[in-house]
Amino acid sequence: MLQITNLVYDAYGRRFFDGATLSLPPGTKAGLVGLNGVGKSTLFKLILGRAQPGGGDITTPKSWRIASVDQEIAASPKHLIDEVLDLDVRRRDLLAALETADPMHQAEIHHDLYAIGADRAPAKAAEILSGLGFSNADLTRPISDFSGGWRMRAALAGALLAEPDLLLLDEPTNYLDLEGALWLEARLKRYPNAALMISHDRDLLNESVDAIVHVVGQRLDYYTGGYDNFERMRAEKARLNSANAAKQEAERAHLQAFVDRFRAKASKASQAQSRMKKLEKLPPISATIEDRVAPFVIPSPEKQLAPPIVRLDDASVGYGDTVILRHMNVRLDPDDRIGVLGVNGAGKSTFAKLLAGALTESHGTQWRDRRMTVAWFHQHQIEAMDPEDTPLEMIRRARPDETEAKRRSRLGSFGMGAQKVETKVKDLSGGERARLLLNMVSMDRPHLLILDEPTNHLDIDSRRALLDALNDYEGAVLMITHDRSLIELVADKLWLVNDGTVKTYTGSMDDYAKLVIERAKTATREEAAATQGDKKGPQVNSKEARKAAAAARNAIAPLKKKADDLERLIETTNNQIKLLDLKLADPDLYKDQAKSISLGKDKARLESDVVRLEGEWMIAAETYENAKAEAGV
Repeated sequence: MLQITNLVYDAYGRRFFDGATLSLPPGTKAGLVGLNGVGKSTLFKLILGRAQPGGGDITTPKSWRIASVDQEIAASPKHLIDEVLDLDVRRRDLLAALETADPMHQAEIHHDLYAIGADRAPAKAAEILSGLGFSNADLTRPISDFSGGWRMRAALAGALLAEPDLLLLDEPTNYLDLEGALWLEARLKRYPNAALMISHDRDLLNESVDAIVHVVGQRLDYYTGGYDNFERMRAEKARLNSANAAKQEAERAHLQAFVDRFRAKASKASQAQSRMKKLEKLPPISATIEDRVAPFVIPSPEKQLAPPIVRLDDASVGYGDTVILRHMNVRLDPDDRIGVLGVNGAGKSTFAKLLAGALTESHGTQWRDRRMTVAWFHQHQIEAMDPEDTPLEMIRRARPDETEAKRRSRLGSFGMGAQKVETKVKDLSGGERARLLLNMVSMDRPHLLILDEPTNHLDIDSRRALLDALNDYEGAVLMITHDRSLIELVADKLWLVNDGTVKTYTGSMDDYAKLVIERAKTATREEAAATQGDKKGPQVNSKEARKAAAAARNAIAPLKKKADDLERLIETTNNQIKLLDLKLADPDLYKDQAKSISLGKDKARLESDVVRLEGEWMIAAETYENAKAEAGV
C-alpha cells in the first residue's frame, strides 16, 4: 500500500504538510481534493520522489510501478499508436529483450509477455485512444501532428494501457471534452490497480473512486465513498465538533468558575487545585476548517430584450472555403440555458464563435438583436494572458474612467485580495486566472453569456460558486463544458453538434452518457471486425456462414463462461481483500490482538485463493482463445 506517515514539507516560505498521514490500500482508487494551492500537486511530487520531505516517510512496496500523467508526449515522427505502446515499459522492455535472448530465455520472456497480455496490447491501445477521442486514421499519424492537449491525451492513454500499481492523475479531464470525460469515468471504474487522482470533476469523483483524500489544514483526511458521501461525512464531523466544542466550553467555564471562587480558601484549595489540573488537561477539539471561496459576480442585463435575441435560418459557417457547420436552424431566447454537446472537432467552438460575432455566416441568414451585448469566455484567453500583466493593470485598461478605489473594490469582489491585485499573471494559479477572466468578461451586464470550458482549473467549491452565479444570472447562457453536473444543474435545453450541423437533443444527460459509451464500444467492435476482415480476406455473407458461426460460438460458449466466472470470482475476492486492507489500516484495530490476527489470517487465505484462481483463469482463458481461433470466430 501507499503509506504516508507524519509527513512534513515546507516550500516557497510556507508549510504544506505538518504531520500528514495516509494509508492507501492496494487497488483503492481515491480522489485527492482541496482548494487550489493547498498542496495536491506537491504531494504527487513527494510520492514520485521529485521533492524530498522535511520529515516523515512515504513508502510503497518495492515491486510497485508508479506512473503519473503530468506532461505531454514530446513531438516526434513516431506513429501515435507506437508511441502509446512504448509507454507500457514492461512490454517494451520484454520485446527488446526477446530480440537478443538465447532460446532458453526466450521461452521465459514469452511466458512473461503472455502474462501481461502483450499480444492484446495493440487492440487495447486502439480502444483506449478511441475512447479519448482519437479516430482510426489518427493511429498512424506522427505524434508531432497533434497539439499539446492531444499529446496529453496520448500520455493518459499510455498510462491506462500500462496499468501501473499506482496511477497518479492530475486533473485528467481538463484536456477532454464531455464525451472523453464520460468514457474516462467508465474506464476508471474498471481500473484494476490503485489510483490517486486530483480532480474537481464531481461526477468523476462520485462514480469512479472508492475514497476521498481531503488536503486541509496541512493534513490528509481519508473518507470512504465518493464525493457526495465525503461532503455528508464532513458536514456531520463539523456538526459533532461544534457540539463537542460547545459542551467543552461549558465544562471549562464551570471549572474556571469553581477555581476562581475557591482557590483562595484553604478548605477548598485541594479541590480547586484538582480542577485546575483538569482544566489544563482538557483536550483541544480540532476545528473543522471551512473552505471559503469568493463568489462570482455575473450581473444580469439592465433590460431584457424581446425574444429571440439570435436566430439562424439555414445558416452555414466555416473558415475560408471550408464549411464546418451547415443548415443550422436554431433560435436563442433571452432566458435560454443551453448546454452544447458533441465530440471534439465536431464544431462546438466554431458555433460559439459564430454566436459571439467572431465569425460570420457563409450561407443562410443570422438575425441578431442589435442591442444585444455578448460576453464570451474561452480557454485561449487564459493562454493568451501576458505573464507580466497584473489584475490591477487589466482592470485599469477595462475601466479607465473608474477611480482606483473602485477598481480595487471590484477586484476584491472577484476574490482578488490586496496582495493578489498587483501579483503578476505568471504567479497566479490557473484557478485564479480563470476566476479573474470569468468575472471580467461578464462585468458589462451581457444579454448572452457564452462559456467554452469555464471550469478548467476551478476547484469544486469555485465550481459551486459559478453554478450559483449562473442560476442567479437572468440573461441567456450557452455553455460548452466537460463538467456534466454543471450542464445538468444549469441547462434546460441541450443542443448537439454532430454530422456538420446543430440540432436540438431531446434526451437527458444520462441518455447522452449511455450513447457515448455505446458509441465507443461500437467503434471498437467495428475496428476489430475490419482488422479481422483484412487478415482473412473477403467474407462470405450467406445464411450458411451465419449458421456455422452461430454453431461455433455455441460450441465454445461453455469455455467462455468458465473463464468469465473465474474472472468475476477473482474480482469478488480482490474486493474482499480491499475491505480487509481498510480494516487492517485502522490503528485502533490492533488494540484487539485476537481480532487483528484473525483478519490477517483471512487476508492471507484470500490472497492465496486469488493466486490459485488466477492460475485456473489463465488456463481457462487460453483454452477458450485457442478454441475460438480454431473455430474461426
